[in-house]
Amino acid sequence: MTQTAITSKILPYTWLVGQEQLKLALELAYIAPRIGGVLLSGQRGTGKSSAVRAFSVMMEKKLPVTLPINATEDRVIGGWAIDQLMKTEAVWQKGLIQEASDKILYIDEVNLLDDHVVNIILDVTSTGVLVVQREGQRKEEAVSFTLVSTMNPEEGGLRPQLLDRFGLMVAVKAQTEKEERKQILQTVMDWDKALFDLSVGNASEYTKKVEQARNNDQRYKEELKEAKNNFRDVTMSDEMIEFCVSLTEAFQAEGNRGDYIMALASRAYAAREKEPTVKAQHIQKIAQLVLSHRRPEFLQSSQLPWTQSDHNKVKEVLKLAQKA
Repeated sequence: MTQTAITSKILPYTWLVGQEQLKLALELAYIAPRIGGVLLSGQRGTGKSSAVRAFSVMMEKKLPVTLPINATEDRVIGGWAIDQLMKTEAVWQKGLIQEASDKILYIDEVNLLDDHVVNIILDVTSTGVLVVQREGQRKEEAVSFTLVSTMNPEEGGLRPQLLDRFGLMVAVKAQTEKEERKQILQTVMDWDKALFDLSVGNASEYTKKVEQARNNDQRYKEELKEAKNNFRDVTMSDEMIEFCVSLTEAFQAEGNRGDYIMALASRAYAAREKEPTVKAQHIQKIAQLVLSHRRPEFLQSSQLPWTQSDHNKVKEVLKLAQKA
């Protein structure tokens, strides 16, 4: 089956119902790749993989480059092609990181992957440079990609050092509102009907809706590309910088990485909203994504949810509580 045939079976991104935090995180990581990747934590059946695939098809017209759980270091960063070495030829074989350049690198169940391999990927994500040393030779290559990883916290967590390296984290939960669940079910049923009609060459009402959805995806893709182009021009005042530092301090986030990610994500959000400067409301919108996995109490229990108390703390620090 061709890549086009496969991607045509992926639900359009603009048809996704709910999971607004998940979609926001994917979009921010695309707009500002230096954010360092997105970690989607949640139980099976919550739409994590479906959303990632839909986003990749919208942005690249391809499924994401997927890293298997048993991936070796050579497969990830590249190495000599074994079959060619057997013929006494030294031929370099690209790794998955290079294959994912300017695309999405997707790791399912990242908590089951070897920590050393995860570290390598996160290093490249944050620096934008892939360094490979093999047989006394050193290769450096500029690589930029959007890293997206999923994990089920019931199957084990990540070490705090690795958690901190992910710029954003989303605790993905199943939708509980009845009306929203009905909308999700209806969307999936409509999509199944559209796929069937396409398979038998029937240009039905649903097929027309799919065409419209793909057009909507294309328009939204252009908006995100424009936001990415405008990102570097978004400015932050001294007051907004102070807000970023005050928030990480209030949530006792270790180190300085949280400050930097907070600034990057708020600028990316401002670019997404077509705003030239960061406002306190932008920081408030992305605070949960940046801080939820950097709280000391979360590091002790990876299933600890972000609460209304946490929301209130953000608003208090940003001096927005009285406007809420």
